[in-house]
Amino acid sequence: MNKIMKVIILIFVFSFFSIRPGLVLAVDNTTTEIDELNTEIQARKDKIKQLEETIVKYNKNITEKRTEAVSLKNQMSILENRIAQAEVEIDLTDQKLKKTQLEIESLNLSIAEKQATIDKQKKIIAKIVQDLYANDQKNFLEIILTNNNFAEFYNQAKYLEDVYTDLGRSAKSIRLAKEDLDKKKSQTEIRRKMYDDLLVELNNKKIDLNEQVGEKQNLLVTTQSSELRYRTLLASLKQQYAAVEKEVQAYEDQVRKKLAQQGNLNNITDSEGDFSWPVSGRYITAAFHDVDYPFRRVFEHSGIDIRAAHGTPVKATASGYVGRAKRCTLASCYSYVLIIHNGSLSSVYGHLSSILVDEDQYVNRGDLIGYSGGTPGTVGAGPFVTGPHLHFESRLNGIPVNPMNYLQ
Repeated sequence: MNKIMKVIILIFVFSFFSIRPGLVLAVDNTTTEIDELNTEIQARKDKIKQLEETIVKYNKNITEKRTEAVSLKNQMSILENRIAQAEVEIDLTDQKLKKTQLEIESLNLSIAEKQATIDKQKKIIAKIVQDLYANDQKNFLEIILTNNNFAEFYNQAKYLEDVYTDLGRSAKSIRLAKEDLDKKKSQTEIRRKMYDDLLVELNNKKIDLNEQVGEKQNLLVTTQSSELRYRTLLASLKQQYAAVEKEVQAYEDQVRKKLAQQGNLNNITDSEGDFSWPVSGRYITAAFHDVDYPFRRVFEHSGIDIRAAHGTPVKATASGYVGRAKRCTLASCYSYVLIIHNGSLSSVYGHLSSILVDEDQYVNRGDLIGYSGGTPGTVGAGPFVTGPHLHFESRLNGIPVNPMNYLQ
């Protein structure tokens, strides 16, 4: 066998038997770290499962209490269960955050491991190709002449064929490793997005908890732990809600009749049922007809409550006419704006701390109409608040319907 063939064999042997063991050792170390992370991830999953089971128990307790007669004691029990549930939900979200962080670390280690494998394989292949290319510069006549007999020539040719085959397999391995690398990078980006979302969720749940604790304390102060005072409070809230509902419906009927007579409804160009979000936030603290709404024993929640810091800009969800702009000077007064839209739809924006539009004014989608409020005890907040937010309603033929069916 000539010198060139010996060099090729040495390179091949060195590449696959000398370099690879070192690589295996590095991979083994990385694999151990990944295994340890996976053990931690599983522990977090087990904790998450336990917390989810606890939340189910609190939900069951709350559901059972809702079927009981209306009383201060019963309402306090519901609030206590909701507070306890909120505390568990905070712990649950925190565990999800930690699990996601561990998953990101594990993926990063896998990416580094895969990248190291690819880099080393590339170097191995580059060296083999380089030496094979040098050997290929000889033509068949030169190969025959440099070998003692035909058998040696045949063995050399067969060896080269095998090397080319191994080279093809190595190239395929790199391609598959690259595909796996891209997949893991994509998974990492997804986990990072999940982590950011969970951080926002955790912050919102902490605010939820504070509001529920405040709601309980406010109820205790207002009623002074008196069942009679509690029933008087419910009666008063029911009366105030009925008055607001009657007022909104009356104004909408009057304005629609006036607009129909004047033909001004035709000036509203937005397509029916296509609403933009009125504030920048998207976190819903109370859904439409929410079973957990604190005043559900008084009335069904007629819209959605969107978390918004006190003084957040509120914008028109679609073009229309301002049918009512009720300004207040007292905290007990409910401040709101009613806008008449195309077709049979209208929208209501409640608990406003400031109103910037006037009745009979035309507004376009996205126009600033006021600023949010809802902080208990502030002007315009009204009696139905537990924390700063925007109460948003969509109405069809004057009847409240689920806004989520219309918001983009």
